[in-house]
Amino acid sequence: MTPDKTSVAPVIYLASRSPRRVELLKQIGILCVTLPADIDETQNLNESPIDYVMRLARQKAKACAQALNSEQRLSQIIAADTTVVLDGQVLGKPEDDNDARQILTRLSGRVHQVHTAVALAFNNQIEVVLSTTVVEMMDLSVAQIEAYIASGDHRDKAGSYGIQGAAGAWIKRIEGSYTGVMGLPLYETAALLRKCGLENVT
Repeated sequence: MTPDKTSVAPVIYLASRSPRRVELLKQIGILCVTLPADIDETQNLNESPIDYVMRLARQKAKACAQALNSEQRLSQIIAADTTVVLDGQVLGKPEDDNDARQILTRLSGRVHQVHTAVALAFNNQIEVVLSTTVVEMMDLSVAQIEAYIASGDHRDKAGSYGIQGAAGAWIKRIEGSYTGVMGLPLYETAALLRKCGLENVT
């Protein structure tokens, strides 16, 4: 996307193609240029979910920085990675509808964690912060799961659901960051941006 050149809002690079993250940045007065980072997202053997999500955020920021020229690298680069964890196991984006069906069945009536790591690349350094939110989901019927899958809203979402959509009605309780579950915790992101000099961040 191309930022509005008449705006006085700060412009940064976002190492993501997620429209949700773009909209969340707009909420805090940040315009961004999207530059998706295509990296290998395979979890390493014996790598903890937290180490995994923080590593991916860092690697995405680094890959985005390497794709820019020296002048573009003067701007801040934000990258993020979100993963859903149940019983210590990472539940990533569904491979297909059947995989989504199995994931949602496992999450039904259970408490899980959503880890979102945010990485900021600026001035030849990368800083990573972590947001962890505890989420309790209601018991889901087969009909509810099938209707949700038919809607297509599960696609390309960690844990096969998006809290900002229809699945938000399934969430009994969260403890932590709502925007973190969406994919970009705004408190942590804004704090990082202010730390590197963007003082007019909301």
